[in-house]
Parts: sequence; structure tokens; C-alpha cells
Amino acid sequence: MTHVVVIGAGQAGSSLVAKLRNSGFDGRITLIGAEAVPPYQRPPLSKAYLLGDMVLERLFLRPQSFYAEHDIDLRLNQHVSAIDPAARTVTVNGEVLSYDHLVLTTGSTPRRLPASIGGALDGVFVVRDLLDVDTMAPHVQQGRRALIVGGGYIGLEAAAVAAKRGLSVTLVEMADRILQRVAAPQTSDYFRALHQSHGVTIHEGVGLDRLLGDRHVTGARFTDGTELPFDLVIVGVGIAPATALAEAAGIAIENGIRTDAQGRTSDPAIWAAGDCASFPWRGQRIRLESVPHAIDQAECVAENIMGAAKEYAAKPWFWSDQYDVKLQIAGLNTGYDRTIVRPGEKAGSQSVWYFSGNELLAVDAMNDPRAYMIGKRLIESGQSPAAEDIANPDIPLKSLLPA
Repeated sequence: MTHVVVIGAGQAGSSLVAKLRNSGFDGRITLIGAEAVPPYQRPPLSKAYLLGDMVLERLFLRPQSFYAEHDIDLRLNQHVSAIDPAARTVTVNGEVLSYDHLVLTTGSTPRRLPASIGGALDGVFVVRDLLDVDTMAPHVQQGRRALIVGGGYIGLEAAAVAAKRGLSVTLVEMADRILQRVAAPQTSDYFRALHQSHGVTIHEGVGLDRLLGDRHVTGARFTDGTELPFDLVIVGVGIAPATALAEAAGIAIENGIRTDAQGRTSDPAIWAAGDCASFPWRGQRIRLESVPHAIDQAECVAENIMGAAKEYAAKPWFWSDQYDVKLQIAGLNTGYDRTIVRPGEKAGSQSVWYFSGNELLAVDAMNDPRAYMIGKRLIESGQSPAAEDIANPDIPLKSLLPA
């Protein structure tokens, strides 16, 4: 009987095993997770769950009973110590399991501050999994002083939640502006103004020199010499693909676990999907960090395990919730050389359209779902309207869609 072993019980792993069963796969399936709870949604962790608006069970992607009902051996709180590609085995909590197909959906790990600058002090947190948030939650209390390190989407979302909980929030970003790596200056300006309107203090072009304190963090010194007191620190300086297991097994690594267009790694019996995997896309190799991608790529791999020989056609889209603003992003803006800002129909809404020459690459839509949906359809169909038409608010966006 064919045995599929999946390492990593997150969004990608859960989606993959469900797709296998729903597609008629009748072999053995083993899903191995390092955490003690069944696969769950991560985006609400730092928002609705931390705010107390969502209970634990509502985080679960599927009821725990789903796995037994579909004859999926869900192994929780278990650690995979080694993969042996030659023998086609994995070692799990000392037990050796054989596989016919192995899928790596190991996700990513948050980058932490070095211990040499205070990263190991009590009161310093990252936001990645349930344990992180459960550990941090008692410290996120009204009136306390929070430092957010990092002005990307992770840091900004953390700042928004802390501000909503009534903390005094300071955010520090080493780059010249927040969101510099991922967004145009106009999008940065929008979110800077949004956070400042909620009382968040933002320092750009200033790095963290070190955190202060003996055992628990008491403050921070910045690269401009400023020292400020803080009660807790939330670190949002990015994530790295979890590739250690694959690397130790001799699997090719290239900004993540390198896969072909079908999701197969350098070993023909081993596949990868989700945050941990890099794959070919439009003449380049990319790695995407988003829930829709994790689901879509994992389901494609499931189909290919069953023989579909299907190439994964990524349709990049992302979102971020901050205060009462929903940011929706369609496409990838890599290589843009100009942007167009278009006001939305509602007060405070707008969209930023990214072009490379005359080609539309991506759209950032802030509380503007119409711009997002139309931009997404244009990008996915390979259509690029004239930038002048996007810039003209008298031309309805819908009229730009192909007939």
C-alpha cells in the first residue's frame, strides 16, 4: 500500500492530506506535527486570538475528528530528527517510518534578535505560533510600553494589535521607511499615517543597538544613541524557510527547498510545498509566504502524487489587517519602475498600481476591494491597461476589464 508521509502540520500539510483523501487516494497517510494541537490558522493568532475575539477551537482548520474519520494518522507533538532518502525512511520520536512519497511542508521560522544584544531577555517575543502568542498574551496589557522591531507587515500588524489593546507603542525600522522591501513609498505613507493616527510612534532609518535589562527587558538603545524604557518587545524582522531537515538529507536548497514546477525536490520521492519551498515562476525562482499559496501549491502536489503531472500556476495574492483597514495585494511588484495612486470610492480608501514599462505587475488595495478584484483579474489574464486610464478617476475600473 502506498504510504505518503507529510512533515509539517500547518496550512499546507493539512490542505495536502485533505486533498489526497478527497481525490480518492486510498493509501496510507501520516501527517506529523511538532505542536500539540491539530493544524490551525496562523493569521488570526496575532489579531483576533490575541485580542480575545477568537477561541482556540475556532483556529483549527478542521475538527480533530476529521483526521481519524478520513484515516489520516495525525501525529502531534512529534519531532522528525532525520530523513534517509536512500532508504526512504524518516525517524520520528525514535521510530523509523518508511514512505513511498515524502512531502515537506515545514513552513518557516521567525528571525530572532541575537542574544548578544538582548534577544534572550524575558519579555522579548516573536509572533509565529500558538505558543508564542499564548506566552506573550499576559504581557499585552493596557498602559504598558511596547517596542516593535521591524516595519514590515508582521511588525505593523503587531503594532496595530498592541495599540488597540491600549499599550503605548513605538516601532523602529532600520530602513529609510516602513515596508521599504515590499511596497512603494505611497503604500508606506498610507500606513505610516494610519499608525500615527492611532498613537503609534514610528522611527525610520534608525536601528536597534541593543535591548536593556538584566533578566527582563527594561528598555532599548537605538543606533542614534537614544534610550527609551519598554516593558515588552515584539520582534517582526521577517521569517526564514525551515530547510534544516531537507538540507541534512542532501536535498537541494535555493532560497528554500528547491522544487520543480510540479513541486518535486531534487529527490524524486520527496516533494515540498508552502513557505519552505521555492519554485519556478515566469522565468524566475520565487518563494511565497501566504495562506492562499500554501493551500494551492499543496493541493497541486497532492494531485501530482496521484499522477496528474500538473505544473503549479501561482497566482500571488496576500492580505494584511491593521485597525479597520484591510490591505489586499494582487501580483508581485518585483521590478516595478512606476506607480499610479488611485483614490477609492470611500473616504480613506485607495489603491497603488505597479507597472514595469507598460506591464501591470501588482496592485495594493487599501479598503478598496473593487480595485483589488479588478487588478487581480487583469494580472491573472495578462492584461495591462494604460497607466493613464488607471490614473483617471473618471474612467471606471470595470471598463478596463477585457470584454
